Amino acid sequence: MIKKNSVVLYKNEAALVTDSPSGGKFPVQFQGQKDGTYSSQNVREKDVVLLHEGPASSLKAVLDKAKSNDFATGGPVEKQLEEAHELLLSDESTSSSPIVFSELVQLFYGDLTADDSYAVYSLIRNTLYFSISQKDFDSQKLVFIPRSPDEIKAIKDKAEQKGKEEELRAAFIQRLKQKQLIEGDSKYMVDVESLALGKTDKSRTMHDAHMKETPERAHKLLLDTGIWKITRNPYPYRWGLSMHSASESLASPPEEERLEVEGISYAIDNEWSADPDDAVAFDGKYLWVHIADPASTVMPDSSIDKVARERGSTLYIPEGASRMLCEESLEDYALGLTPKSRALSFRVELNDDGTIKDCQIFKTLVNVKRLTYQEADTLKESPELKPLFDIAEKNEQRRKKSGAVQIQMPEVNISVDPETKNVTIKEVVHPQSSAMIREMMLLAGEGAARFAFQNGIPFPFVSQEEPDRIESVPEGLAGQYRLRRCMHRRSVGVTPSMHCGLGLAMYSQVTSPLRRYGDLIAHMQLRAFLDKRQMLDKDTMLMRVAMGEESAQAAHKAERKSNMHWTLVYLLQNPEWTGKAVCLDTSQKLPLFSIPSLALEVNIAVNGEVSINQEIDVKVSSINLPELTVDFKPV
Repeated sequence: MIKKNSVVLYKNEAALVTDSPSGGKFPVQFQGQKDGTYSSQNVREKDVVLLHEGPASSLKAVLDKAKSNDFATGGPVEKQLEEAHELLLSDESTSSSPIVFSELVQLFYGDLTADDSYAVYSLIRNTLYFSISQKDFDSQKLVFIPRSPDEIKAIKDKAEQKGKEEELRAAFIQRLKQKQLIEGDSKYMVDVESLALGKTDKSRTMHDAHMKETPERAHKLLLDTGIWKITRNPYPYRWGLSMHSASESLASPPEEERLEVEGISYAIDNEWSADPDDAVAFDGKYLWVHIADPASTVMPDSSIDKVARERGSTLYIPEGASRMLCEESLEDYALGLTPKSRALSFRVELNDDGTIKDCQIFKTLVNVKRLTYQEADTLKESPELKPLFDIAEKNEQRRKKSGAVQIQMPEVNISVDPETKNVTIKEVVHPQSSAMIREMMLLAGEGAARFAFQNGIPFPFVSQEEPDRIESVPEGLAGQYRLRRCMHRRSVGVTPSMHCGLGLAMYSQVTSPLRRYGDLIAHMQLRAFLDKRQMLDKDTMLMRVAMGEESAQAAHKAERKSNMHWTLVYLLQNPEWTGKAVCLDTSQKLPLFSIPSLALEVNIAVNGEVSINQEIDVKVSSINLPELTVDFKPV
């Protein structure tokens, strides 16, 4: 019977009834688990389990008894409990029968006082010999069941194994602190790898070794212990990106009516390009810009569309490309890989001053010939390509008159041998045909924006605010650096606005639907308009573009981090490297330099004064690969 000063279990811990029941409830006093202070609560009888009717001296006395040596593991009372367990097992009629708490206590302890009740309960609960009958416990009956010898042996074996594992782990932690791992220790480092790859923000191993738990420290620890080599690139994983291309194949292009464009169009790109998605031609009247047409089968909100939106863009890192759309789809949709290429084509008619007179869009079949930039440069005076170079030059001059800002900073191409992991870095030299293709793509983007605006198509228009004003622009790289610093980020909206960086009154990106989600959704809208299908409304279209942009930003950050990682690996692989550095800015604490052959911008301490555009020879003084930092010094 529950009455005042009875000892009960409340939430499986000791509590003292402090007053008689009233109205179906009674107050209990218990000790908080976190701060150890006493608290009170009115409870119902079904919320507690009776240990002893009382009277108990106090809750403190009850809890103090439970901490005494008599009731500790291996203490005198436990030895009596073990004898009681053997007695019960020797009697076949009771060997596995449940036994009520009070009767069990009588076997090994005798009369139980209220102050001792919780101590005895805790002892039975925490020993090998009995288990609580949960069914009876839940119904407010405190009943125990004797464990069999096999159960006891299994528990002892498990405890022994755990003890051995803890001993082995403790030895590992000591080796880890000394950075002297042995064979087999890598199994303990899985959580360190997870932290280094950004899969978790905690590491039990590093915590136990009293090490700061950050991805950079985890990366360093993996390098110091030889678990990772310097060639391990963690950055795509840290940004939650897949290192594999999208897996779901696009359906074969539909059989539909297409305009067959006469003559040959030219897909001009880098020699290492594997996914040509644009081609150009001039037929004497119209400029044709043909773009790959995956939107012919990728429908809005389809599974392929959703995956492309999650990726945002194709990930290009030195190890290779992780494509936004399935690799197997390239043959059907890239241009120039089959005798006839299906395209979404922008037919641009130009005025004498180079401005766009009209732009129309067609679903087409095109004969495409692939050329590298170098091959196109040798053909720039040919009847087929000269008109394209002339149009490009006129368009560039037009844009410059409208305030376009052309910035040329050093670029490099970084590649990694898949077998040896040796890194190669080559400076990118932009051929004339590269600039020509750039102008063709800008004309297509401007024409697409005009077409969408004139036809009321909800469309992702790209704009950019006017650059910050600067009084003077120096010559050389320092001037290019200063120009870049004054530029604002571009923005995407549903209303056309000036793109000041390009010098265009309206513009949209439409030329890389195989590689950029924003371009793909623009093609979906144009396709829906041409096919007289329902288009996405402005809000839905803009929301999806924003989601793709966010994912693309993650890919761009992973690309930058990966490029820096492999640049530092290149320097580690080539410790005797020296190179030229050009001063960009002297306003900082340490002068800022560009190293063109590495496309790096770094602060370098120099002796004496240095002026902008001054060139010095430098070599590496230190590299911190996990932190992605490198220090250079003058030679």
